[in-house]
Amino acid sequence: MAWLTSPSHHRWLESESLRLIDFARASRHPAGGFGMLRADGTLDEAADVELWVTCRMTHCFALAALMGHPGAGPLVDHGVDALTGRLRDAEHGGWFAAVGADGPTNAAKEAYGHAFVILAASSAVAAGRPEAQDLLDEALAVHRERFWDETQGMSREAFTRKWGEIENYRGINANMHTVEAYLAAADVTGDKSYLHRAARITERAVHVFAREHDWRLPEHFDDSWDPLLGYHEDEPAHPFRPYGATIGHWLEWARLTLQVAASLQQSGLEPPAWMREDAAELYAAAVREGWHVDGDAGFVYTVDWDGKPVVRERMHWVIAEAIGVAAALWRTTRRPEYAADYERWWDFAGAHHLDLGQGSWWHELAPDLTVSGTVWPGKVDVYHALQATLLPRLPVSPALAASLAAGNLG
Repeated sequence: MAWLTSPSHHRWLESESLRLIDFARASRHPAGGFGMLRADGTLDEAADVELWVTCRMTHCFALAALMGHPGAGPLVDHGVDALTGRLRDAEHGGWFAAVGADGPTNAAKEAYGHAFVILAASSAVAAGRPEAQDLLDEALAVHRERFWDETQGMSREAFTRKWGEIENYRGINANMHTVEAYLAAADVTGDKSYLHRAARITERAVHVFAREHDWRLPEHFDDSWDPLLGYHEDEPAHPFRPYGATIGHWLEWARLTLQVAASLQQSGLEPPAWMREDAAELYAAAVREGWHVDGDAGFVYTVDWDGKPVVRERMHWVIAEAIGVAAALWRTTRRPEYAADYERWWDFAGAHHLDLGQGSWWHELAPDLTVSGTVWPGKVDVYHALQATLLPRLPVSPALAASLAAGNLG
């Protein structure tokens, strides 16, 4: 029996969800929000509280609450409190990128973090948490007013605290998480305009940019959306803006493209044929150019525009996304090769990324598969890993929190 249809494998996934959630509880920062976890699972209280981490953990605890994990609901409320309190800019609107003991340490208003505010609020609404709806309404209004570019059909990137544009830069990563956030918002609000925006972003990112570059999706653009292929060539391992093409994002975009297609279909609309075709092509390119391509096991982090590996570290989130998209492709096509890939990706994660001693997953491995931390030290959050335990057990659409709220876990 294939793992994807195996009740015993689903029980293992449930146990791994529980293990990850239990590990993540320590990220609760006493001053508000969620902080960075060290490799041993202890909280670094001195580190800044980052907006994206607080949002991702609020989302994860909302998923936990919807799965019936006692104590998860108050942790969702703790995250919502931080997003309506210390991380929110009450004077100028929006949310600070990071705060410390004495206030904001990074007052920029970033599309990446603001997308995660929408995701966290959407998941908290699905979990029925108090104040979540007001937070979601505000987050959507800020994004609509400040970040959404109707002419381009994409999200702008970042602003100063007072909403002056910081740089003539646009990023595909922030737009990818905007797709994720808009899909979640559409599911909990019933407002399909967010689904159509997600489809617009996805078409440009996948059907235009990725296809035009032999599926090596550019990450960095100027403010006219012309690719900047040499961006950060001198800093190739930048944690948020690495040089070249990022293999894990091809996997993530492939899954989100399938989710957009499924959401359109559930709304009574026929998704364009390119969505499922391009998702399969993007996935195949990620496997072809990322997996075992440098003589060592695992997915490389980035490649250049000829497909040559650049940063060779093995990131936990990449294998987690490979797991999720293989499950989604199998659900969509029922082709056995995707079920086989799914098992192959879990075998790698189980053998090398799961830390059964201290908890969670090792976030980064060197090419020789020893624990590393050149890009991502410690175990920042459980967002990717937790979703990897849920995506195989749920339909491709709706979004995870809405799907759990609908009783789709079984």
